[in-house]
Amino acid sequence: MSHHNLDSLDKKILRLVSEDARVPFLEVARACNVSGAAIHQRIQKLTALGVLKGSQFIIDPEKIGYETCAYVALYLKNPEKHDVVVAALKKIPEVIECHATTGGMDLFIKMYARNNHHLMEIIHDKLQPLGLSRSETIISFNVSIDRQLPILDNPVEEEDDTDEDVVTD
Repeated sequence: MSHHNLDSLDKKILRLVSEDARVPFLEVARACNVSGAAIHQRIQKLTALGVLKGSQFIIDPEKIGYETCAYVALYLKNPEKHDVVVAALKKIPEVIECHATTGGMDLFIKMYARNNHHLMEIIHDKLQPLGLSRSETIISFNVSIDRQLPILDNPVEEEDDTDEDVVTD
């Protein structure tokens, strides 16, 4: 994966649009003290680079009847079936994230269910048939922090291992 060097204008734009994706470009332009066309061009550049991945409305799962959020560690009987299992997980609408991870598990998913009974049905009827040797489920009671990664002015740079500027007493 490549990382992109962002200038101060890019960072300011990203801060503003990450707070509110619906903020008008002209408002961003005023806040950045540049033209609306400049903001439009920068947004297009950041999107083309993959820094911005679009904008969306966020649906609150609880407001539409999905009261149980769960994280499930999946252990596959046949880890070589990883890609087949991921393809099958994509077809289960309640699964909203799937991560390949380190550690003993093969996959780690985030999912929503209407309630605990519905969660049990999904695990039994949709996940177990995928060829799991076992699974471990963690239910989230609430979200204490839910945010995007902040755009920092001075990202941590790789440290220089030289001793040139070291002062000793």
